[in-house]
Amino acid sequence: MTATLHFAEALLPSGWARDLRIEVAGGCFKRIEVGVPAQSGDARHAVALPGLPNLHSHAFQRGMAGLAERRGASSDSFWTWREAMYRFVDRIGPDDLLAIAAMAYAEMLEGGFARVGEFHYLHHAPDGSPYAGPAMAEAVVAAAAETGIALTLLPVFYAHSGFGGQRPGSGQRRFVCTLDQFTKLRDASGTALAALPDGVLGLAPHSLRAVTPNELSALSAMDGGGPVHIHVAEQPAEVADCLGWSGARPVEWLLGNAAVDRRWCLIHATHITAQESDALAASGAVAGLCPITEASLGDGLFPAPRFIAAGGRWGIGSDSNIKIDGPEELRWLEYGQRLGEQARNVLAGEPGASTGGALYRSALQGGAQALGAPMGLAKGNSADFLTLDPDHPSLTGASADRWLDGLIFSAGRSAIDGVWRRGRQVVAGGRHRDREAIAARYRNVLAKLLA
Repeated sequence: MTATLHFAEALLPSGWARDLRIEVAGGCFKRIEVGVPAQSGDARHAVALPGLPNLHSHAFQRGMAGLAERRGASSDSFWTWREAMYRFVDRIGPDDLLAIAAMAYAEMLEGGFARVGEFHYLHHAPDGSPYAGPAMAEAVVAAAAETGIALTLLPVFYAHSGFGGQRPGSGQRRFVCTLDQFTKLRDASGTALAALPDGVLGLAPHSLRAVTPNELSALSAMDGGGPVHIHVAEQPAEVADCLGWSGARPVEWLLGNAAVDRRWCLIHATHITAQESDALAASGAVAGLCPITEASLGDGLFPAPRFIAAGGRWGIGSDSNIKIDGPEELRWLEYGQRLGEQARNVLAGEPGASTGGALYRSALQGGAQALGAPMGLAKGNSADFLTLDPDHPSLTGASADRWLDGLIFSAGRSAIDGVWRRGRQVVAGGRHRDREAIAARYRNVLAKLLA
């Protein structure tokens, strides 16, 4: 498939450019010309942006949206939310997961995300017995194929309920593997992933709670050079438990005991000291921030200003998928920092810089690194991009970074008109091409699961 498109403005790795003519062939950008007029037959659009990377998703949790918003008998927290998640996950089979993941992935594309990192730990049958093959990973791959989103699959190793190798609880039985089981499961998941044109296989030790030091070393030996993601320092109780177990804080322990480098993504890393923040930035690893979920769970605020000032890289993820909207994740990130710092335009960087521009570029760069795939409007890259509605009221008179300021801080996903994946338009008029069928199947599955 070959197509030629013309944009009045577009965001390239080198910055904003005007009058771009882009040729797409074989799903990739074949030629990019700047400062040229449109030709007969070109598809014409006002503005193009690179699709965003979503570096952290638990697709099955899309089905929980709105189900954990009733106060319990005592103070609610991440830990009480987790019990509700365990109850929900007990009901999901492979076909159910396919329906839920397809809904989540369609919404991601509508919300400006072009690639997702699926932190996949729902491996086994409801009673904890293994399926004959990687049935749940196959469902995730099928959902990505159906919707068109790019997939970095991160099979999760999960073996324990707490630091020091504690025995897993009954609510974790669908997640738990031995190292031998996990090796076979990951290999089979990679075989399933090969059906996608640009799938990336990584791995994910779930957390320092869920793996022992010996298991973490074994996982590091099998990673094959792909992305490595891990939950870390999300909750104060986790930090206290890690100190009790090891005498060190989670990020401190991880940086001191694992070969953390630019292939790694530390998800959340919310509760870190200034010294840990500086060390994490120096490691080259990406901080995986999920502002909507972190707010929903009451996790706290990542200390972004210091981390960024030290050269740290970060990206965003939709995590629990209760609200899937790339621009809103970025707005929540900046607004959380404004509340914490009692200041405005905290993450803009240099004086006079656009906050929206800084946020979008950083999320693109850090997310692409964390997901192991180049992203952006550049020759040879996958042709993944989005277009904005120039007639949206919040984008009136926009140009260059003003597009991004209006998108993130006012319009949100309602300004995203079209999304292309590998040169094929999958979102038009703000809606996924198969939204109606995907949503109908999702509703039927949720009605069954919640009955």
